[in-house]
Amino acid sequence: MPKILHFADAHIDMINYGRHDPGSGLPARVMDFLKSLDTIIQSAIDEHVDLVIFAGDAYRDRNPSPTFQREWGKRIMRLAQARIPTVLLVGNHDLAPALGRAHAMEAFDTLQVPFVHVIEKPAFLGPQDLDGVPLQLMALPWAPRSSFLARQGNLPGDMEQVYEDLSELIHLLIGKWFESRVDPSLPLLMAAHCSIQGAVYGGERSVMLGRDLVLPRSLVCDPRLDYVALGHIHKAQDLNEGSHPPVIYPGSIERVDWGEAGDDKYFIIAQVERGRSQVEWRILQGIRRFVDRAVNLESNGAPPADITSRLLSALPEPAKLQDAIVRLTIDYPKEWEALIDEASLREYAEASFDFQVVRRPRMESRIRLPGDQAIGSLAPLELLDLYWQANHTAPEDAQRLNQLADALIRQQPE
Repeated sequence: MPKILHFADAHIDMINYGRHDPGSGLPARVMDFLKSLDTIIQSAIDEHVDLVIFAGDAYRDRNPSPTFQREWGKRIMRLAQARIPTVLLVGNHDLAPALGRAHAMEAFDTLQVPFVHVIEKPAFLGPQDLDGVPLQLMALPWAPRSSFLARQGNLPGDMEQVYEDLSELIHLLIGKWFESRVDPSLPLLMAAHCSIQGAVYGGERSVMLGRDLVLPRSLVCDPRLDYVALGHIHKAQDLNEGSHPPVIYPGSIERVDWGEAGDDKYFIIAQVERGRSQVEWRILQGIRRFVDRAVNLESNGAPPADITSRLLSALPEPAKLQDAIVRLTIDYPKEWEALIDEASLREYAEASFDFQVVRRPRMESRIRLPGDQAIGSLAPLELLDLYWQANHTAPEDAQRLNQLADALIRQQPE
């Protein structure tokens, strides 16, 4: 029974908090991601897996620096040196921003690294393509809209129709593979970097690049498949839990943003055979903690004398902030701005890895109508104008918001 390791969304160049590591010179957050990646690579080697599937997005930046490419390359080369066949799907963050330019993982193909197979376009791989591993793999890397339009000779128009056409092409391709390529005696896997209908999103919304092609669940929940290795969505989930095949997003290998603050992080070890697969979720230990707290200071006349104490009480004790990424969001009346002692807050949280104070001043103003007018006499857009004025919204922002509101109103029946 072949054993596979499946992970995705490494994003090793994620530099959004904290400082640099003095030993390596790399950003400390990058070291967090590399630590998880090292755990995954070592597990593949120690457990003698037959195949590693990386389901896309090695980086966050489409043009990763040579330093980050070096760090990724070191770890993939460990798999090659251990003679473990490794499939690397090209994700949306790995693609070059322009047609014709090399993608971020192309060096492995250019140098023809043994046991490393980079998949940049849909491909059906059999044992002869997987260094003798007795498996079949339908591989679907990220499908860029621009490449599809270029091949079709179409100009961008109705994007909904473009995505429908692209989805139909993928259906047709998979149907042809089932008809002409699949050997029913071998386990059949699918690997894809995409969004699937019904999946629950995590923090990846903050790093997504444009809109998504969303494929239907029926495509991946086909019982003729024996395991589906997905990437792109950062929240770990099995979209076909309790049924065959397992359809798994393992999630990102580290917490990317606040949307993932409470999520555990995983990679997958699976043993696959025809009609049955055994899946083991491996939790990644030592993931950096995110601590998110919010305080709403209500105005009931004079400000309280203990504002700083109230803010400090919203945070865990200092020992629990050690090396954590911490955010404190304060919603307060604007006139209390000078009463917030940010220096004391930072001193309290000095043991944290990164501490953010998000100030949200609140304008305590009321909308006043002219004496001869009532709310019922005003059109919705007129009321919106008054609202923007009361909240001191910039005129250019108010104009754009009104245009959006007008478009929404026009869509509604009388």
